[in-house]
Amino acid sequence: MRSQPGNPDFRSSFWPRVREFAVPPSMIEVATARRAVGDWAGACAAARVDADVDLRSVARTHGRELADQLRADLRHLAPDLLRWHLPRIAPDGLVRPGLTVALARYDRDGRRGDAVHLVARTPPAWADAGQRFSLALWDGARSGSGPRRHPHPHPHPDRRFRLDLHRHLWDARRAGELRIRSGADRPPGDDPAAAPDPLTTVGRREGWAVRRWPAEAALLLRAEGRAGGPVAVRVGAGRHLLLEVASAGDGTAPPEARIASSPSRRRVGPRRPTPVLPDAATWVSPDLELLRGGLIEAGRLHPLVASALAPGHAPGTVSRDRAGQPRRVRCRGAWHRIGLVGGALVALDHDPAEVRREELLAALSGTPLPCLRAIDEAHRHPECLPEVRARLDHGDTAGALAVVEALLGPDARLRDGALRDELETAALRRVTYGLFRAGLAGSGPGPATAERRRTRDRRSRPRHGIAR
Repeated sequence: MRSQPGNPDFRSSFWPRVREFAVPPSMIEVATARRAVGDWAGACAAARVDADVDLRSVARTHGRELADQLRADLRHLAPDLLRWHLPRIAPDGLVRPGLTVALARYDRDGRRGDAVHLVARTPPAWADAGQRFSLALWDGARSGSGPRRHPHPHPHPDRRFRLDLHRHLWDARRAGELRIRSGADRPPGDDPAAAPDPLTTVGRREGWAVRRWPAEAALLLRAEGRAGGPVAVRVGAGRHLLLEVASAGDGTAPPEARIASSPSRRRVGPRRPTPVLPDAATWVSPDLELLRGGLIEAGRLHPLVASALAPGHAPGTVSRDRAGQPRRVRCRGAWHRIGLVGGALVALDHDPAEVRREELLAALSGTPLPCLRAIDEAHRHPECLPEVRARLDHGDTAGALAVVEALLGPDARLRDGALRDELETAALRRVTYGLFRAGLAGSGPGPATAERRRTRDRRSRPRHGIAR
């Protein structure tokens, strides 16, 4: 089933889940602390980003001036903010796989056609364990610059997904620009669908940033060295409309734009030189929609995003798990408790001798006590399994283990069941990612693919879902 990015019900259910699990507060806290002291490599490690950039090698290959520009950008790179804004796919909100996203462009010797790009690369879907991605350089002739080169299905920067024109989505120095670039500076009632704007004749599909298209198209044309001309806007799977910008100008006057052609199935590909409006400019910011729809509080957003979209908001507080709190179970006509004792989940209202007898009875195919059945169910298929699964899917292994430990205790021995299967599958997928990084897994599925497919049968994951 193809996802519908313009469906308000889908958007309202998709993005809150992404914002809850994709970039945990602990990652933001550690990455921000390391970036604040100038440790860009440490910030990348905290945000699960593999930095395949060697500044010494860059200086030797491309010159010291370019290396200095790159070093300055890396010192202000907020990898957690970049992860927050990476394109994602339905239905789980995972990072779009097999993608090369341009973050910055460095012209060599002042020649526009001879440029080096700082890029972020996401692994293919079969190797996306931990939702890790990498930073590298791309110069057109080679797939990267640095001590290692890894195979990638799409090493060329994608024209549709590019952030070099949206540095506020990864550069901490310019994060405040999000307020204007997202339209948050305008009141909620300033709805493009309600205004007599020629662009709205295309349709009234909720989620399009129609008001921003002319200005964003002008920025794109200036970056391409053009004064004006057509810009393709993707409005659906294989559907584009052509936006004719009269003049990109110098940025002081609002650009004029009109629709040159209606949406068509004609795909705009590499053979058509028409610039493509990036997705980051095509759609309204999901965070702005969540805030205005009352679906998320500002304190749950990334701090840099919250400061731009909701200045003056009160800082959010991170809720703590109630680890070790006993739970009530109906057992033999009374309410009993099960809780953590000595690092393991036990029945608190049964003495050890009785528990041993009941465990022996269960081993001989008898019916155990309800308290013991509840403990067994917690080990095999706990109520928190969807949360554990979501954290593992988004790479938050530490958060998933914290949830398990809060339920079962740090000394628990997992029993056969869905919970253990999820943890084992996550470990196998990390091995697959390591093989991909080492160049030992080729371009096909790795050893964990069969197991992963088995566990993912519980939900659909279309190849081409929503992406932002």
